[in-house]
Amino acid sequence: MKQHHRTVWLSDIHLGCKDCKADLLLDFLKYNTMDTLYLVGDIVDFWALKRQFMWPESHNRLLHALYQKSLDGTHVVYLPGNHDEIIKPYANMLFGKIEIKKRLVHTTAQGKQLLVLHGDDFDGEVCLGKWQAWLGDKLYDVLLWLNRNLDHYRRMRGFHYWSLAAYIKKRIKKANEAIARYRDATLKEVARNNLDGVVCGHIHHPEIVEQNGLLYCNDGDWIESCSALTENAHGELNLCYWTTMQPKLTVVSMAS
Repeated sequence: MKQHHRTVWLSDIHLGCKDCKADLLLDFLKYNTMDTLYLVGDIVDFWALKRQFMWPESHNRLLHALYQKSLDGTHVVYLPGNHDEIIKPYANMLFGKIEIKKRLVHTTAQGKQLLVLHGDDFDGEVCLGKWQAWLGDKLYDVLLWLNRNLDHYRRMRGFHYWSLAAYIKKRIKKANEAIARYRDATLKEVARNNLDGVVCGHIHHPEIVEQNGLLYCNDGDWIESCSALTENAHGELNLCYWTTMQPKLTVVSMAS
């Protein structure tokens, strides 16, 4: 059975990257409809494509499915990130029926005003330095390699997807400190603009947190978490983890 949402936020899909969970997102789109769909950056990974061109048929089907949503009446807005930054110069233009924006303010059914943007703007306030950033990238590549091989092993034995990378990241102190700095940086921007909260992606860490009266929502990614942020007709926000190819939701809710 399909589930309808007032709004859905998706980010960090990374089409063109070998770790993209395109099949799981296709399954999510099959069972979920929405009035508005925000594509919050890093939808296509041009960095990965430049390193090694890889575009499986499932990535083509996913790109078509996202565009088809706009043809079927969903209001689709694309807010490019850093991995698809070549799209940024086309802000305030239309790609077919898809709007392109750098950032915007979304008003929920409860009247809350949320800043929506990818979040790479705040990298300067989070990074520890060039050497540490380089080392972090290399360690993350190793984590994704382990994640990919474990997922293959589990699928061979009939188990659903589970992210080793996300599990390990949650237990690394430096990673948690960087996430906290990122959250603080985004909420400073919210406060500067007299808004109620923010929806972003970028750091592949889905969560809904209320901090100092402001709402921080990260919709996660489709590399590790396979997560989406959703808003229902009452303006309630949920995190949906679509880690099995089944028509069901696992949600973490934020009380209104």
